[in-house]
Amino acid sequence: MSKRPEFFRGLALAAATALIFTNTALAQTATSRPPAGPPSVADLAEGLLDAVVNISISQNVKGDDDSAPIPQVPEGSPHQEFFDEFFRGPGGEGGRPRTVNSLGSGFIIDPAGYIVTNNHVIQDADDIEINFSDGTKLKAKLVGMDTKTDLALLKVEPKKPLKAVSFGDSRKIRIGDWVMVVGNPFGLGVSVSVGVVSARGRNINAGPYDSFIQTDAAINRGNSGGPLFNMQGEVVGINTAILSQTGMSVGIGFAVPAELAVNVVNQLKEFGETRRGWLGVRIQPVTDDIAESLKMELPRGALVSGIIEGGPITKGEIKPGDIIIRFDGTDIAEIRDLMRTVGESPVGKAVDVVIIRDGKEQLVRVTLGRLEDGEQLANAKPGEMPESSDAKPGEPPAAQLPASDTVLGMKLAELDTDRRQSFGIAENVKGVVITEVQPNSPAAERRVEVGEVIVELGQEAMETPEDVTSRVTELKADGRRNALLMIANKSGELRFVTVRME
Repeated sequence: MSKRPEFFRGLALAAATALIFTNTALAQTATSRPPAGPPSVADLAEGLLDAVVNISISQNVKGDDDSAPIPQVPEGSPHQEFFDEFFRGPGGEGGRPRTVNSLGSGFIIDPAGYIVTNNHVIQDADDIEINFSDGTKLKAKLVGMDTKTDLALLKVEPKKPLKAVSFGDSRKIRIGDWVMVVGNPFGLGVSVSVGVVSARGRNINAGPYDSFIQTDAAINRGNSGGPLFNMQGEVVGINTAILSQTGMSVGIGFAVPAELAVNVVNQLKEFGETRRGWLGVRIQPVTDDIAESLKMELPRGALVSGIIEGGPITKGEIKPGDIIIRFDGTDIAEIRDLMRTVGESPVGKAVDVVIIRDGKEQLVRVTLGRLEDGEQLANAKPGEMPESSDAKPGEPPAAQLPASDTVLGMKLAELDTDRRQSFGIAENVKGVVITEVQPNSPAAERRVEVGEVIVELGQEAMETPEDVTSRVTELKADGRRNALLMIANKSGELRFVTVRME
């Protein structure tokens, strides 16, 4: 029994020793564990706030302009006549000029006073005023704007150099990286919010060069035109839009990436306008059906549906039906890639373009034109409508002209002089005219219409209805499930459709 106290003392000592080691281990784990959430951005924000500005604009509008709200008073109110006279003019007819004010954000990119913002912030402004963080206010003039990317460049004349920020490389940011938004939400003054990059390359159908950075950092009305910073204090985006039914942040905001904005801003600064490259082609997406009809493993590239007369393509370097898969060293996965890459290229540059033609890759070289000079050509119709005849364009001829048997749900005929006049088809259009489209047929599913012309089928030119029938038979024998048709409308505009042959 004399050993029992020693036993218990030893047991207690062992327990105490174990507890000491456990507490030591927990303390070491606690000190090595990373802090919860991101580190404070206070120091980062403090060095950047002076470069972010509030933008106030005023616009003079007529009283009957619906772009600005008119205060509503109850019907029959004793003050109603005074409101009507002030806002709508004598007799409530409208026409009295009013001043509308709105607010936005911007940031200084040059100590000399150059400021970047969104175009929609200053659009149609009669007066632009910049409010700085120290309370200074300066009038600004518009240097240039770009509606396609919703960017604008302003200039103020400061008495001393301003605090400026620089653009970073937005191509290096990754989904999950921390970013900081600085701006002027709801006109409250400079505010800071932090979030992460939620996605890249977002297309929200805001313009032809959509490739937005999506973030969950709070972006609200008034933040438009403000900077999106990375954690090094570089501008990686310009806050532009939010996805919200209430007009307030729900955690889905969009910013124009710096990789797209830098070139635009530099051109506005140098020229007061943009000078984008132009290839001079009309394009459409390569769908799954089109890829299958051309025996492509996967849909990729941009399908050329037409060449714009007077553009850079003068010697048939690129033809309708070609698929552009690489431009100046950049792979083209979809049409947005081509539009953006061409637009960012210098005017007059000779570039290598890889196309797929007749199932084979080819390399062609094209010297780019200027988009701004070519937009009028691009919007012009390819051909002139012929002089009016007794039959209205689109109506079948008075006399019943013979047509072929039904092919893919269409009745076809040769495009002779009588049919050209009766359907109102331009002289430059060649092919086989569609005289009837059967309801619920494969052609009707693709919205093929009477009076349109089949120019090519399966990348071969069509001249007679027999050509169409023969080509369909060949494609079926080759195991194709869809036929790729190049269709011209009556004025000669081209498009591609796939029609199932099963």
